[in-house]
Amino acid sequence: MSSELVLTVYDWVPEPPRGLVRDLRVRWALEEAALPYRIETTPFRDRGPEHLAHQPFAQVPWLTDGELSIFESGAILLHLGELSETLMPRDPKSRTEVINWLFAALNSVEMAGLPWGLIAWAGEPEKSTEWPRFDGFLKSRLDRLEPVLAARAWLVGDFSIADLIMADVLRFPDRFGGLAGHPAAQAYLARATARPAFAKAYADQMAFYAAAD
Repeated sequence: MSSELVLTVYDWVPEPPRGLVRDLRVRWALEEAALPYRIETTPFRDRGPEHLAHQPFAQVPWLTDGELSIFESGAILLHLGELSETLMPRDPKSRTEVINWLFAALNSVEMAGLPWGLIAWAGEPEKSTEWPRFDGFLKSRLDRLEPVLAARAWLVGDFSIADLIMADVLRFPDRFGGLAGHPAAQAYLARATARPAFAKAYADQMAFYAAAD
């Protein structure tokens, strides 16, 4: 690891997505592991060649560690997990399970929660012809996840990047009541977001963007 990790975020975002921008996931992991880092910014309104050189989809965040430049929140969390046993266990079995659940959060749960949340965010989702299909899709994924979360405090032993990403994925649909009828998921999310590292990361992101207004 270099002497300094640098997390690049937008220099400003509109008010509605604040608290949900995905640099929060990385801030949270860095706080959990007590890894020193610095924030740099990239323009929100002018996403030019330098931005694209680090993030080809013109999104944030990306993390630099020495000569490494890492984009996509899941990839960044895996990198940080390799730096800190607080974030990912070292024994092969547990490490594999953490990676399984990290990808499950992104590929099985977020892919259902994101379109559901976007329709809900737009207001009056029942007027959308797509709503029944996306609502059923999200509920089917949460139905599968519910018994897992009911049986354990965290996905793999102690809290890890698997829980961090799963909790953050659940935050978006939860904002619009999407976890209703899934008490284990609600309790799991409450446990995760009650952690001091989450509170610090969330407050830092909100304060950062508020100061940019």
